[in-house]
Amino acid sequence: MKALLLALVCSAAVLPAQQDPLEGLWQGYDGEWGHVSRQLVALAEAIPAATYAWRPGPGVRSTSEVFMHLAMANFYLLSVTGPKMPADMTSPDLEKTVTAKADVVNWLKRSLDAVKTAHAGVKSTDLARRVKVEGRDATVEGMYLRIIVHANEHMGQLVAYARINGIVPPWSQ
Repeated sequence: MKALLLALVCSAAVLPAQQDPLEGLWQGYDGEWGHVSRQLVALAEAIPAATYAWRPGPGVRSTSEVFMHLAMANFYLLSVTGPKMPADMTSPDLEKTVTAKADVVNWLKRSLDAVKTAHAGVKSTDLARRVKVEGRDATVEGMYLRIIVHANEHMGQLVAYARINGIVPPWSQ
């Protein structure tokens, strides 16, 4: 009996500890979100107002449309996890109607801050919660990953837009 008890105690000692879901990948989320947020805002502020109407070709989003698409997507994807959409997000056409640089930058900053604030309140038990997005099953964890991947995807697009227009991203100077 002593041998069996000793074996159980020893085998339990080598079992890996249960990892908190907010550790590992999630330890880096806030830092990465802060990084992409600072870069997006710096780029939005560095691009001249006249370039906000520029688009690389017919039927392709303009500079302001990309920034607004990103802001609206941040609010929408975040709303899937629980927080409400902003009361002034009244039209799906904001991407095309909000074009003034100051207004676009304001929407962008608000959306980035909304994600940061909401993520700060996420508990490890929230991450596995099932949600529906456009008829598909997802999790809160998956939505936050989608938000950060989407932001970085459009960061690359906006860097290309800027460089085509002779604008060097501020962090590259």
